Amino acid sequence: MAKQTNIALFASGTGSNAKKIIEYFQEHPSIHCSLLLSNKKSAPALAMAASKGLETKVISRDYFYKEESILDLFQEHKIDWIILAGFLWLVPTYLVAAFPNRIVNIHPALLPRYGGKGMYGMHVHKAVRANDEQESGITIHYVNAKYDEGAIIFQASCRVDTEDSPTDIAKKVQQLEHAHFAPQIEKLML
Repeated sequence: MAKQTNIALFASGTGSNAKKIIEYFQEHPSIHCSLLLSNKKSAPALAMAASKGLETKVISRDYFYKEESILDLFQEHKIDWIILAGFLWLVPTYLVAAFPNRIVNIHPALLPRYGGKGMYGMHVHKAVRANDEQESGITIHYVNAKYDEGAIIFQASCRVDTEDSPTDIAKKVQQLEHAHFAPQIEKLML
């Protein structure tokens, strides 16, 4: 039997990408979503993950940045990969060092454009609209010590029509996220 690969998911909001990933791997023979962590105790992602049988944990800024005890939690759960599915904090260097090329993020734009601190969610889509871009998309990338600067794994694009609002762009981008994130994670792990 193949070794089981365990994933820890991080999410700050509703967790629609986390939900798609959990569902994608629910019956997988060798990849398992074990844990979902959030920096917001009100994040709907926590209840969603718990309903799917995952252990959940709310993390404080001190716990994440100063204590490094998250490494003990990951060791206890035999975590192999960390997936950021709408998580808004910068990953600390000790965690990047402990999981080299095993922390993956998805960004709702075609990096290197529209990346960096403060560029997330609707902020990205409003900037794309304000600059009259003709396309947007997603970037799946490894995480390093800077926002959105890790090596690119995969990109997919969608057309932005002149009448598209930021909300319309967000819907198109989310369709790409849901279609591609879990299969790209699987390719990395097999």
